[in-house]
Amino acid sequence: MAARPVLRTAVRAVRVLPQSGPSRSCSSSRHVRLFSTTPRSFKSPSDHATSTSSSTDRTTHFGFEDGISEAEKTERVAGVFHSVAESYDRMNDLMSFGVHRLWKDHFVSSLNPGSSSSIPPKPQHILDIAGGTGDIAFRMLHNAHTIHRNTSVHVTISDINPSMLAVGKQRSLSLPPSQQSALSFLPADATALPASILPNSIDLYTVAFGIRNFANIPLALREAYRVLKPGGVFACLEFSKVENPVLDAVYKRWSFSGIPLIGQLVAGDRDSYQYLVESIERFPSQGEFRDMIVDAGFVVGGDGYENLTGGVAAIHKGMKPLDG
Repeated sequence: MAARPVLRTAVRAVRVLPQSGPSRSCSSSRHVRLFSTTPRSFKSPSDHATSTSSSTDRTTHFGFEDGISEAEKTERVAGVFHSVAESYDRMNDLMSFGVHRLWKDHFVSSLNPGSSSSIPPKPQHILDIAGGTGDIAFRMLHNAHTIHRNTSVHVTISDINPSMLAVGKQRSLSLPPSQQSALSFLPADATALPASILPNSIDLYTVAFGIRNFANIPLALREAYRVLKPGGVFACLEFSKVENPVLDAVYKRWSFSGIPLIGQLVAGDRDSYQYLVESIERFPSQGEFRDMIVDAGFVVGGDGYENLTGGVAAIHKGMKPLDG
């Protein structure tokens, strides 16, 4: 009974609080740099091939544990999501009181896939990275096929974890046949996409609640830049930093006390959900992640992000320059 008023409050917050970050002067050096079309640290595909070869030498973190090799983190994250795959959607509802659904709806509607001024509409290829159980991909197909009557939109769900893809494939069987035929599944590492995803071939690259688990986020961003067409859009929905101190204190108390306990009671897996909470805490702030997107070569507008529910989650978007 206590969850119902909390849910109403959270829903109201989502509706009221899609908001951008603190305003900045348009004349500031930050604002000028955000609209620069020259990436400061973009690596070519040949550089990428060199950098990926030493992934076992570079270290990162796994939750609060530092000094983990990127290869080991990739393996351990795979184990986490193999463990939680079957209970993932149910746990998302319990952990967020269902608000994750509103965040995802808003994310997809802000991208408005399938909208086209041309007749017939131009084909659109969307790559949904860490798409797992299909939550984002299915929403995008519904938006394109049902709302815009545009069946030329195709979505590839990519995930490094076969267990998550298996859940998505099973769930996709309930989609209308036209949407099923516009959907494909691709096991892949976001930091080294396969040759089947050609450079300059993707119109929209999305990743929702997955990028914080990547072993090398800058490398994944450069891969996104590489495969997107000039003018293509990178869009990310991820947990972020709460800006209100009171809300932040409540949120952290719930995250570190409630979520692992629910993971233990519902999924029989406290450790995996402890890691997921720690991964949220270690993820960069809104401004820091925006700067990483810019460093990968993308152009961002305004503050570069939109807060949801006071910063519990945030949407980030970047466009690959037309001359990119």
